[in-house]
Amino acid sequence: MIKRSFSFLTLLIFIWLIWSYEGRNLPLDPPEPYISVIQEINPNDSLERNIIGIQPYMVPSDYFSPERFKLKIRQYIQAASAKGFIRKNTVILFPEYIGTWLFMIREKHALAEKQTLKEAISTLIFSNVFDYFLGYIKTGDESDKSISAILRMKSRQMAQVYYDTFSELSKETQTHIVAGSIILPGPYVSDEGLSVENQKELYNVSFVFGPDGKILGAPIFETYPNTEELKFITEPELKSVQTFQFPFSKASVIISEDSWYSAPFKQVDSESPDLVLVPSYQLGDGSMEKLWKGYHRRPSPEFVNESDTSQLTNREAYYKYGLPRHLQNTSPSVGLSVFLRGEFWELGTDGQPLAIVNDSSLQVSPAEKAGIWSLNY
Repeated sequence: MIKRSFSFLTLLIFIWLIWSYEGRNLPLDPPEPYISVIQEINPNDSLERNIIGIQPYMVPSDYFSPERFKLKIRQYIQAASAKGFIRKNTVILFPEYIGTWLFMIREKHALAEKQTLKEAISTLIFSNVFDYFLGYIKTGDESDKSISAILRMKSRQMAQVYYDTFSELSKETQTHIVAGSIILPGPYVSDEGLSVENQKELYNVSFVFGPDGKILGAPIFETYPNTEELKFITEPELKSVQTFQFPFSKASVIISEDSWYSAPFKQVDSESPDLVLVPSYQLGDGSMEKLWKGYHRRPSPEFVNESDTSQLTNREAYYKYGLPRHLQNTSPSVGLSVFLRGEFWELGTDGQPLAIVNDSSLQVSPAEKAGIWSLNY
């Protein structure tokens, strides 16, 4: 009886292994960039420096292999280069979370066919039961332990693909790249590039890559995560803003939600940079035109007027309380924010670039899906 049970269990494990590895490395059609807008926002005239803001349109299959992810990102770089946007004094800005979806790296392609994120996550967990368990036991006090475990389980692969992609592209273009953001446990810059410590807390971080392909400075942390993010990531104790001295310019990088708070801009002001770059993300199709429901964090930014709740649209709230507002009271004269767009099951995304020069918000041609914009300064 025991022998029969053991044989049956062995058979089940064997069947699970076959199913688990099935459909992970199937050939795929080339990725579609979905570019509808390539715009030079303002004439360069005698201006010799520019920021290229890239709004990618990503789908789950773009993250299934390192090669496919790199090819998709390279498509946007090549489109910008074809327009003559990439020059000697160029900075390229990618949006928030561009690297976070790399938790799908080398996963079953069936994930893309699921109707909801919950269904996709369930399939991912079941096809990685043992690795998921190892990730789960490293979670801490997070309320969403499933997402935390998955991100820990895939963190080393995610970090490697993210680093390899943006390192290679920065060397190819000989530019500085602000590589959006990625959620990783205990991220740090090492001799090997980008490393993680799986037992440590998860953080939403950005990195700046130099023309030599190496990361400049330390990880840039999101210091004011919103309520949804706090279900699985940690708010760092040290709330500092990194400012980078490029050969041709000085730039501060602030991640998404942080651009609504005055404290980061007080630090920015003390550094006197030329520009502020903000990788951003807005959840929900068409959500920018929906009524603003207030700031999803307590305490909210000190200057937010709660009476604006359900009176402003989300887009209007971004202009009133985000990057455009703060640049009016600080030393930088130029700011650019770009948003990640894509089709991630039922979630949806929204957002168009915010471009500010000398306290004026410039007119930007909206992109239905993906877009590329050059802001001269």
